[in-house]
Amino acid sequence: MIQFPNCKINLGLNVVDKRPDGFHNLETILYPVPFHDVLEILPAQDGLFRFDVTGLAIPGGHEQNLCVKAFRILQADFGLPSVKMHLHKVIPMGSGLGGGSSNGAFTLKMVNELFGLCLERENLKKYARRLGSDCAFFIENHPVFAYEKGDRFEPVAMELSGLFLAIVIPGLHVATADAYRMVVPAIPEQALSEVIQLPIEEWKERLVNDFENPVFEKFPVIGGIKTALYHAGAVYASMTGSGSAVFGIFNDLPDLPVMQGCFCRVWRLGSVEGQ
Repeated sequence: MIQFPNCKINLGLNVVDKRPDGFHNLETILYPVPFHDVLEILPAQDGLFRFDVTGLAIPGGHEQNLCVKAFRILQADFGLPSVKMHLHKVIPMGSGLGGGSSNGAFTLKMVNELFGLCLERENLKKYARRLGSDCAFFIENHPVFAYEKGDRFEPVAMELSGLFLAIVIPGLHVATADAYRMVVPAIPEQALSEVIQLPIEEWKERLVNDFENPVFEKFPVIGGIKTALYHAGAVYASMTGSGSAVFGIFNDLPDLPVMQGCFCRVWRLGSVEGQ
């Protein structure tokens, strides 16, 4: 079985306060993006578990990878036999695009189907929340308003089809834990659920990512990318997550400037189901 775990962008990200458990409450809009890794999972005919990675190098041991963790959770609960997994990594780590979270969530969905576990989506989300805050989003994989740790969702009505999305990823890794240490939690002046319903032309001054100021101060090149996207004609541009990737939304196919050391991709957005 082969599937293509996609990434996401954050449309606005407000860090509201710090929780007693050490995590943070936040509010954000999570939006799926058609930029994919490749994941293959097959039953292990020889009974030996195997996890192979090609493409971008992934730091850390295999047992720390969210694909492996996701499989181990289901294996422990359902007594599953071993599998062979092959992940071809395309979405860079430390970019705020949620590629690792997507890999973990897709593993849950694929193992559920492969072994006929008949887990409903809500049960899959419960498993996904054990892996990380973003993981549960990729079970449904539709635009949502996310709150609490970013793992509780409400539907959000929004439509970006026909617009162009550019993502620029510099050769920088922004550690999520470091980003949270730099940010100062605060209640937003205007509710994100209200801002997102405004015309996209009004987002520039109202739809904010609280991580931007501290991350831009530490990594000025990331702030420079956002400025370059606006100069290229973006109607809205923002860092996604805690960085380092920056995206721009354009009415027309953009002619992006050459940005040394950066990975750039552009998509025309269709309906979310068809992306």
